[in-house]
Amino acid sequence: MAKGPRHRVPFRRRREGKTNYRKRLKLLLSGKPRLVVRKSNQHVTAQIIVYDEVGDRTIVSAHSKELVKIGWLGSTKNVAAAYLVGLLCGLRAKKKGIEEAILDIGLISPTKGGKVFAVLKGAVDAGLKIPHSEEILPSEDRIKGEHVANYAEMLSEEDRKRIFSQYYERGLDPRDLPRHFEEIKEKILELEG
Repeated sequence: MAKGPRHRVPFRRRREGKTNYRKRLKLLLSGKPRLVVRKSNQHVTAQIIVYDEVGDRTIVSAHSKELVKIGWLGSTKNVAAAYLVGLLCGLRAKKKGIEEAILDIGLISPTKGGKVFAVLKGAVDAGLKIPHSEEILPSEDRIKGEHVANYAEMLSEEDRKRIFSQYYERGLDPRDLPRHFEEIKEKILELEG
């Protein structure tokens, strides 16, 4: 007769709070590539990943640091940057012959209109077929950063320079964010399209 504790220790990545294995299994059983979206305090990452017995294979990826190389002067962690990362990843996936995928947000809490769904909108606008509901996507003015521009317009000059100091350090007036967003979007479409 067996003696000792009868509880089962969860897998290491589950214990560390990195992987939900039930959710992962459902995504893998679909047999489709996954659009994996991850966000940190400063950046957003999007990858197209396919399952392989040896381990997951990353087909294409895009990171918000790449936007800076293209000329992006805004924040690398806002909704506008997330949309551009999704657009970049989607265009690269189309070049590799990937037509459809499913969204994998991991352990990120799904928030209607959040950064994760801005990445999804960018990938869908690039031409990928990803099942989703239109109501979870951020609005067009939010994607362009108009909410940031409107907030910056409300502030006094002194407060604007204090709150948006990083924008000014990079040489961008936050009130010009929607125009700058359109310029970078066009540049991405030229480079990757």
